[in-house]
Amino acid sequence: EVYGSSTDWTFSWFTVTASSDNKYHYQLLSGSSRGAGGNYTVSSAALKHTGVYVCRAERGKSAYNTTYSNKQPVWVTGVSPRVSLIISPSRTQHFTFVSLSLSCEDQSNSDRWRVRRYTDSEQLQDCSSSVWGSETGSTCTIRSTITSDTGVYWCQSESGEKYHPVNITVHSISGVILESPVHPLTEGDNLTLRCLYQHSTPSNLRADFYKDGSLIQSQTTEMIISTVSKSHEGFYYCKHSERGESPKSWISVRVSPSESQISVLHTLSSVLVVCPYLLVTV
Repeated sequence: EVYGSSTDWTFSWFTVTASSDNKYHYQLLSGSSRGAGGNYTVSSAALKHTGVYVCRAERGKSAYNTTYSNKQPVWVTGVSPRVSLIISPSRTQHFTFVSLSLSCEDQSNSDRWRVRRYTDSEQLQDCSSSVWGSETGSTCTIRSTITSDTGVYWCQSESGEKYHPVNITVHSISGVILESPVHPLTEGDNLTLRCLYQHSTPSNLRADFYKDGSLIQSQTTEMIISTVSKSHEGFYYCKHSERGESPKSWISVRVSPSESQISVLHTLSSVLVVCPYLLVTV
């Protein structure tokens, strides 16, 4: 979408990659050059379509180009990814000023994999090439988390294969966070949620738990759902009378592998990437 003007534009679509020195490179998507529509469709989404996408508009005989749009990550995951991102402590929400370990586990050859991330500030970063973490083999360690560590983390091979994206958020130690599973559940699993506060012993508080804005359990130190089903999928959070409300976490529940093939985040059969707001300055 182009601010201030909506006619006579053609659009091109690109994937974004980052080199070891964190410089960005834009590769034109096949079939997207000078497309008249403001969207680009990927049919039959596959693992190879995982990446960060941008678009750019142009018009006129002199081919006036806008700047690149905001970066939009798109994640395609298999039902049983061959590589797992292991997080310690094992949760997606974390406090500031704590140590966080992320490891890529592959039974065949784990040393081939590295942890990468895409932050809220639209930065693509390697653990090995930045100051945010230290790398040992396939393990990346953040010694003291800060809020700007919030982002999507995944395992990437030397050949560019990407597996197991996990959204990690970092929050102030003055509030509460929700302890929830890192990876999607399968129907029949148990779900356990806790409301954590950094400065209490034990750290889990007696709190109220909500799903999609509705109270589901009150004044308990942990909430347990036995034998989850697809209906339990949704956004969960906890609320404490004095410490406030935790951020929300998405709990994903998958059907058995025989009934599901490939999902894109919230299970899409194809990916429709809409050109994010392009700002035109003349």
